Amino acid sequence: MKRKTAMRTAAMAACLGLALIPAGAKTQNAPQPVVEVAFVLDTTGSMSGLIEGAKKKIWSIANQTLLGEPRPKVRMALVGYRDKGDEYVTKVFPLTDNIDEVYENLTAFRADGGGDGPENVNQALHDAIHKLGWSKDRRTLKIIYLVGDFPPHNEYQDVPTYDKLAKQAIESGIYVNTILCGGNPDARKVWQEIARMAEGNYFAIAQDGGMQEIATPYDEDLAKLNTELIGTVVVYGDAKAQREAGERNESVAASMAKPTMAPASAERASFASKTGQAGSGDLLRAVEQKKVSLRDMKADELPPEMRNLTPQQREEYIQKQQAKRDTINAKIKKLSEKRSVFLRKAVESNSGAKDGFDAKVLEALRAQAARKDITYK
Repeated sequence: MKRKTAMRTAAMAACLGLALIPAGAKTQNAPQPVVEVAFVLDTTGSMSGLIEGAKKKIWSIANQTLLGEPRPKVRMALVGYRDKGDEYVTKVFPLTDNIDEVYENLTAFRADGGGDGPENVNQALHDAIHKLGWSKDRRTLKIIYLVGDFPPHNEYQDVPTYDKLAKQAIESGIYVNTILCGGNPDARKVWQEIARMAEGNYFAIAQDGGMQEIATPYDEDLAKLNTELIGTVVVYGDAKAQREAGERNESVAASMAKPTMAPASAERASFASKTGQAGSGDLLRAVEQKKVSLRDMKADELPPEMRNLTPQQREEYIQKQQAKRDTINAKIKKLSEKRSVFLRKAVESNSGAKDGFDAKVLEALRAQAARKDITYK
C-alpha cells in the first residue's frame, strides 16, 4: 500500500512538473548565508581599555564568525560615538566584507572626550540602524553590538529615544545585543531594556573589556606568512583605486608586523586563507571571481609591472602570483589548524577567557545564528 501511494505521489509530481526532494536532503543551489555585524562603540576616555583590546581581537571575532555551518559570508561595520561638544557625536563606517578596512578604521579610534556621564547613545543606535547599508534580505543574520558604560541623553530631540529605536531595529530584522562595561546602574537598566526589546542578549563585563590574549607557538610563523600573503596582492583599477588599495595593504602589513600584534596577525592570516581575501584591490581575486577579464583590461587599469605585457603574459604573471599564494595558503592552513587546537585547550583551562568582550560577542552570535539555521559549535 505504501509503495502504491509513493508511486501515485511521484506520478502526480511528474505531471505537475515538480521534483521530489528526499526528507533531510539539502538543495545544492541554496545561497550562502550572510552574517552582518555592526559594533557600536563608546569611544570616550573611559573606554580606552575596551577599544585597544578590540583592535587586537577584531580578526579573532571575524574568524570565529566564519565557523558557522553552512559557512557564511561576513560583513562588518563600525559606529563610534561620543557626545555633543566632543570632537564628534558619531563616526559611521558602513558594512563591508573588507575586514582590512574595518581593522584600519577601528585602529584609528582613540578614546577621548566624555567625562560628564551620559553619552549620545540614541544617535549612535539610530545611525547603526539607518546608515550602515543593511541587507534587505530577511535571510541575512543582522546583529548590532552596543558597547558602552553610560546611559543615553534622553532629553536630546534629534532622534527617537532608545526604546523606539530598539523597536525599529527588530522590525528591520536587526538583533541588538548590549554589552555594559563596568557597573553603572542607570546604564544597566537601559542596556537590559534595549536587549529585551530588540531580542538580543545583555552582558556585563569588566570596564577594560576583560579580553585575554593567549599566545601560541604558531603565532610568529603565521605572522610572517600573513606578511607574505599580503605581498602577493596585485592591485588594479584607476589611479585612485590603486593608490588607496596599495596604501591600505601597506598600512595593514606594517601594523600587523609588530611583535605585539603576532596573535592578531595569525588570526588575519587564517581569515584571509579561508575567504581568499589576501588584501584590498586584489586583481587575483577579481580574476578568480570573473569580475574582470585580463585580456579586456586597459593598460592604465593594471599595475605598472603589468602594463607592457601581452595578454598571454598577463595571464602567466597572474598564474605565477596565484601559485605563490596557494603555497602560502597551504602553510597557513596547516599551522592554523594546530593553533586552533592549542587555543581550544588553553581556553578550556582558563575560565577568565570566557568573560571578555570577544567571548560575549560570540556567545550572542551562536544564539542568534540558530534563528537563521546557521550552527556554531
